[in-house]
Amino acid sequence: MTELTGKTVVLGVTGGIAVYKAVELLRLLTKAGADVHVIMTRAATEFVTPLTFQALSGNPVSTELFNLYQEREIGHISLADRADLLLIAPATANLIGKIAHGIADDLLTTTVMATKAPVLLAPAMNVNMYQNPLYQENEARLRRHGYCFVDAESGSLACGWEGSGRLAQPERIFDEACALLAGDDLAGETMLITAGPTREELDPVRYISNHSSGKMGYALARAARHRGAKVILVSGPTCLAPPPGVELVQVESARQMHEAVMACVPDCSVVIKAAAVADYRPVLRCGEKMKKSGETLTLQLEKNPDILAELGQLERRPLLVGFAAETTDLQTHAAAKLAAKNLDMIVANDVSQEGAGFNVSTNIARILYRDGRIEPLELMAKTRLAELILDRIRELLQDKR
Repeated sequence: MTELTGKTVVLGVTGGIAVYKAVELLRLLTKAGADVHVIMTRAATEFVTPLTFQALSGNPVSTELFNLYQEREIGHISLADRADLLLIAPATANLIGKIAHGIADDLLTTTVMATKAPVLLAPAMNVNMYQNPLYQENEARLRRHGYCFVDAESGSLACGWEGSGRLAQPERIFDEACALLAGDDLAGETMLITAGPTREELDPVRYISNHSSGKMGYALARAARHRGAKVILVSGPTCLAPPPGVELVQVESARQMHEAVMACVPDCSVVIKAAAVADYRPVLRCGEKMKKSGETLTLQLEKNPDILAELGQLERRPLLVGFAAETTDLQTHAAAKLAAKNLDMIVANDVSQEGAGFNVSTNIARILYRDGRIEPLELMAKTRLAELILDRIRELLQDKR
């Protein structure tokens, strides 16, 4: 299973040069497991053929309001009823104006009128059209009625102008769609999530670190934000883009991570420590690059703060979730860490297993609980594991209250 498995998205595509981005958006939706049904306006078919969207979605593309085959099911009603989300990208000024004034004169606008699902619009148009007071009034009107928007971006436009009106990037639209589909079962929670490795500098050139990519922590942050939580992401150095909508605190060393976590924790109801924090740091950091001298080099190390243990001893501690990356005796070591650090739950994995180590997008985890329960899990994408972990956290929060 992936994060949108079981979800049905109706993707509306209107006419504009930005239609090509809708193809990539469709790919992201289907890759995440969504069942996508595409409605194209007549103008949209002038830019990209319906066959492209049909091949990627695996479903017929709807284009005409009065089509005998489609109307056997009353096509616009069928699509409106089955949608968990109606997403329109690109959404032209014309389309937004028609919806704002209740005009339903084609398949897409009649489907919008008939659906009870959330509607997400991603505008795309010339900068002068975007800034036109009539367009701005139409968008504001739809927002007041509960329609959702992915704000247009600024930059070079196909017409040659510079300014606002460019369709948002597919990844950003996809992220907003996931947030609407996820619901808000974690609304009201403030979650602090740590991710990635830390670096302990030896000199200005070298450091001690580990292979953590940060993918698990970032997946958790993104999923928690989608589900309504306020998310503070304390991240070591990674190559990942921070999820939209989260508060990012970037750190390098274990001591910096300790300082950031302890500053943020008083406002948090949940802490998830997914980062791979260095246990030790060099006693001395050289101010200049160390030169090679001799056959061996001896480094003297000292302990870093144990962030998780310190959190476990707080008088008013949040719900605490730890991670244990092991290579031997997985369950024994994870259970010992759970008890020693006073955790509510720990997610353990054997990083020597294929598909469960660092720098991969999958994991094979085992969840251990404070009450002694153990939940073994199969190989799955880290995005799916993030959702499952949050499901368990929600259950623990309910029990706690």
